[in-house]
Amino acid sequence: MSVLDIRKAGDCEFDMMALGEVMLRLDPGEGRVRTARSFAAWEGGGEYNVARGLRRCFGLKTALASAFAENEIGRLIEDFILQGGVDASNVQWVPYDGIGRDVRNGLNFTERGFGIRGAVGVPDRGHTAASQMKPGDFDWDDIFGTRGVRWLHTGGIFAALSESTSDLVIEATEAAKKHGTIVSYDLNYRPSLWQSIGGLDKAREVNRRIASSVDVMIGNEEDFTACLGFEIQGVDDTLSALPIDGFKAMIKRAVADYPNFKVVATTLRTVASATVNDWGAICWANGVFHEATRREGLEILDRVGGGDSFASGLIYGLLATGDAAKAVEYGAAHGALAMTTPGDTSMATLKEVEKLIGGGSARVER
Repeated sequence: MSVLDIRKAGDCEFDMMALGEVMLRLDPGEGRVRTARSFAAWEGGGEYNVARGLRRCFGLKTALASAFAENEIGRLIEDFILQGGVDASNVQWVPYDGIGRDVRNGLNFTERGFGIRGAVGVPDRGHTAASQMKPGDFDWDDIFGTRGVRWLHTGGIFAALSESTSDLVIEATEAAKKHGTIVSYDLNYRPSLWQSIGGLDKAREVNRRIASSVDVMIGNEEDFTACLGFEIQGVDDTLSALPIDGFKAMIKRAVADYPNFKVVATTLRTVASATVNDWGAICWANGVFHEATRREGLEILDRVGGGDSFASGLIYGLLATGDAAKAVEYGAAHGALAMTTPGDTSMATLKEVEKLIGGGSARVER
């Protein structure tokens, strides 16, 4: 029996919709942003990455609700989205003012890191079209009701872009619940995003309200502590050990305060270096904890988007099997594979994910 009451695929146009901002990621490869002479271009955004993974790796029908400035950069990002197979019919196009004074598209300069040098992200996303989205911009009754969406995914990064995006997330999640659409939310706390709109107090006010409409809550220990005010005991600040018991205690408190949570999940990462991590995950459902296979000494090429790929694998597992124990394995395996390739988004296949879940090796396939 499924841990979630999910709408039938035949009754909905989309299996999943993501609500959030997509930026153009500029990647200096093995070098540094400060010395780069060329960049590889990718698209990326915490909420969108989940939709793309569900489409490209898992073959589900996904869509994006977002906004772009109408210029060549916006159309480049759209081209990436269309290549990823994500429906862009709910993307809003805002007239460009010629200079970006009033509206623009976001950029994200991101270094991968290596060894003792950690990954570095330098976002440039002020005044973006997505950050100016607000309640009333989307007809949620048509999207969730008439057209039909089985699952809505959004998160704390988008909610933190502005006061209006916070309000839009609240509007969207409440509308989704009204129409029986499952809501997942990745807390994804970023202090720098909240500081200009009220800081930690505002983050907690907004996220606590959003949490009341969430079915599947995702986040790490910092996310739960900052966004919902839950302290976690026994966390080693050096990250030399995975504080599984502390996470379990935190999750128990979360579901006690928010009985609407049907599933709570988090990745567990121990950072030995930028390129070697221990990697695992746990999730809670129906009063039971399920721990994914722990992968020690996981070698990482690009860690950005690993958590988003965990989320997409978890969502796929819940949609396809309804089994939380299987879902967390899909999430952990997909997240691990996504970090072996460059860019924010996954290049893994369902076959590779299921091979890894089954204990397959990295031997050459011919």
